[in-house]
Amino acid sequence: MTHPPLIQETSSGLYCAAGDFHIDPWKRTSRAVITHAHADHARFGSDRYLCSYEGLRVLRSRLGPSAVIDTLRWGEEHRINSVTVSLHPAGHVLGSAQVRIEHQGRVCVISGDYKTEPDPTCSPFEPVRCHTFVTESTFGLPVYRWPPQQEIFTAINDWWIRCRDEGRAAVVFAYSLGKSQRVIAGVNPGIGPIFCHSAVEELNREYRASGVNLPTTLLVSQAPARKSWAGVLVVAPPGAAESSWMSRFSGCSRATASGWMLTRATRRWQSVDRGFALSDHADWPGLLWAIQNTAAEEILVTHGHTEPLVRYLKEQGLSARSLSTRFSADQSEETSEETPEVAG
Repeated sequence: MTHPPLIQETSSGLYCAAGDFHIDPWKRTSRAVITHAHADHARFGSDRYLCSYEGLRVLRSRLGPSAVIDTLRWGEEHRINSVTVSLHPAGHVLGSAQVRIEHQGRVCVISGDYKTEPDPTCSPFEPVRCHTFVTESTFGLPVYRWPPQQEIFTAINDWWIRCRDEGRAAVVFAYSLGKSQRVIAGVNPGIGPIFCHSAVEELNREYRASGVNLPTTLLVSQAPARKSWAGVLVVAPPGAAESSWMSRFSGCSRATASGWMLTRATRRWQSVDRGFALSDHADWPGLLWAIQNTAAEEILVTHGHTEPLVRYLKEQGLSARSLSTRFSADQSEETSEETPEVAG
């Protein structure tokens, strides 16, 4: 029996007609269900938003005080017209949610961005059984297999210690929402003080207010004049890398924390001394594990390397196809937030 689709592609993004709402719309809509607060998923201007309770503070910091935002606790069911909606942890960043929609016995889950590795700064990914699963594929190629994250944090700590011993600052570029807080939570704060760009520190405050335990961090702009930055770890968004803001860290060592750092070519392109392959997206094994655990009949693949993943899933006998997106594989992690101001 053929069932009408629960979601459809429109010029504004994914739309549920039975509920009359969009999921992560690209344009202004009357009702937007938001998976998480990165700018490629949470856009300004919609009349009303729905997000997870865990993600309320970070979404509010992005959308401003005038946005009308409703929230749901994990697993709490909410009726929108004839559709039952619930939100389930995606493990991507604080408050990131999978959207489960049910209508006339059919269930569709829109995953948003997700990762399957544990992360102390957000709720862990929760597989949700469904008929249709919409999965991201940012790193949807077999080459992407993340090293154990403890190895990555050990490498970051070792690099920081070496910088300290050489009398240099260690500056790591990481997205201000999610990646920066994960780096801060994972490093050893006993090595030295941690200073942050204002775009990072603003979100550190929201994380702490949401109940996430982070080591002490300080604003770079609050440091005493003519301060020596030797031995300090500085966490800044990628947008600060080529700005005058960096001039105060003369002789520093630069690093980037990103899944793209898995390849040497990308590290050269970023013009950094070190690249740490730390991603807030699922790698190839993580994608396959998540898909398998939904037991879905249909897999819709979006937001990245869609065709290789679709082809592989079809070879395994699954029904799979691509969904269009406004972001390419190279953009989906690089543009997961706005270009930050670099004054702080």
